[in-house]
Formats: sequence, structure tokens, C-alpha cells
Amino acid sequence: MRMVEIAPLGERLSSLRLCEASALKTVRLSLEQHGQLTALTLFRADGTLEIIDGFKRVRAARALGWVSLLARIDDVDSVDAKLRLRELHDRRGLTELEEAWLVRSLYREDRLTQPEIARRMSRHKSWVWRRLMLVESLDAVVQADVRLGLIAPRAAVAVSRLPRGNQQAASVIVVRRGLTVRQTELLVEEVLDAREPAARAALLARRLDGPTLGKPRGPRPSRMVRSESDWMSADILRVREVAARLEARLLSTPLEAFTSTAAELLRDALCRLSPVLRALDSVIGTVTREKDA
Repeated sequence: MRMVEIAPLGERLSSLRLCEASALKTVRLSLEQHGQLTALTLFRADGTLEIIDGFKRVRAARALGWVSLLARIDDVDSVDAKLRLRELHDRRGLTELEEAWLVRSLYREDRLTQPEIARRMSRHKSWVWRRLMLVESLDAVVQADVRLGLIAPRAAVAVSRLPRGNQQAASVIVVRRGLTVRQTELLVEEVLDAREPAARAALLARRLDGPTLGKPRGPRPSRMVRSESDWMSADILRVREVAARLEARLLSTPLEAFTSTAAELLRDALCRLSPVLRALDSVIGTVTREKDA
């Protein structure tokens, strides 16, 4: 622990974090009233002290004209610094988008493999893949809107489900009309129900000036106790719907339409999906043959 000058501190990891104006205002008010309560966490990189944790404190202190802050300097490299950033926010939690930015940075900048990222973050490989797909499929303009505080991170996650060509238009609707996260999710579901690109574009154009989407009215259905056959029937229907939707999307949108990284991730996921479907087909064949016999 020691006092460090804040003017020369580097912020190369700030691209992995969100810094909302309201949160920055709260930190500045806390510094004015109570002083510094928590030390910064720094690391050395290329002869410069870089911030791991404390971006808002540093920016608020600079705005107040402060010269120095108390800091702890960790002896870590760039990869460990990013992992340390996640550890320091384990309780408060990073948003899904911040996690995705962190995973992408480890994957693309530090060249770690997905299994290695999963191991070092104590996560399953599927979690790493989902975070990569989130950030690779989300339009850069929408990500910029999140950084500017124009759209909530959870709303951006919902928008990421849309084809890339519809995401900017959806983001404009969310920002201009002040949609909630739930309203954004309803908008996304409505757009996805329109299969043709022209129909999706037309729907988004209407929604920009149309009525606000809301929660469906009416009483909530009472809970029913499902039998095993009910659950199995529901799973069969769900698999059929998902399979049909995936087939339609694969036929209508070639993988080359995505960024090279997103296409690579999708191709790898499809290769891993094939043996699962073959195994399911084998089981279906076995149980149906038993009935015929």
C-alpha cells in the first residue's frame, strides 16, 4: 500500500467496465463527504501503473482536483490482472456484457483457448462460449450505446438475439422510447416471430412510432402438477420447435454473414451438436422399435 499520483495512471482495462454517470456522481459525492474508503488496485505494465479496480474513484478524484490516492500494487501480468478484475467484483458481480468483454479480451488479445479461459475463471466451457457469442454477435454501435448509458446492459443482451442487421434499429427504439428491459424483450420476441428480413425491418419501423409494448393482461394461469409424460411431451414439442427454427436460420443466413470469430464459434458449436442429435436419434429409434415389437 502506498500513495500514488493519479494523473499518470493508465486505464487500458477500462474498456472491460461500464462507468455510468450516476455511479460516478455517487462516488464523487462519497469522496467529498468521507474521503477515500477503499484503496485502488493497480499493476505494472510497460513501465506504467495500470488500474485494475478503481476507475470511478480515479475519475471522480481527478474531477475534484485531487493529486493522489492510496493504492495497492499487485505483481501480476495482463492476463492475471483481468482475472483479478473479475475476482474483485465477485460479490457485486459484473454484468453479462462486462463478462463478455473480459472473455473476448482473454480470447482475442491474450490468445487463451476457450478451455483455458473456462479453467482459469472456474466456469464451464459452454459459459465461455455463450459470453463470446454474446459480444461477437452484438453490433458495435449497440455496445457503444451501453457504454454511453443510453441502453441498459440487460436490454442490450436481449437485442443481441436479433440478426445483426436489425440490432441498431431496435436499439434506437429502446433509447428513443425509453423501453424497459421487459419491453425490450417483448420487442425482440415480436421481431423474431417475423421470419422475413423485410418484415422485420418494417415491424421495427412501425414500432418506432407505434404504441409501447407492455405485459400481457389477464389473470396468471394456476400452476399445474405435471406428470413425467407431460414433461416428455413438452420436451418433444420444444425440441421440434427449436430444431425447425435452427434449420430455417441456418438455411436463410449463411455463417459467412457473421464476423469471422462469430462464424468460427457457431461452426464449432454445430460440430459439437451433431453427435448429440445422433445420440438422440438412436434412442428414439430404440424406444420406437420396442413399441413396434
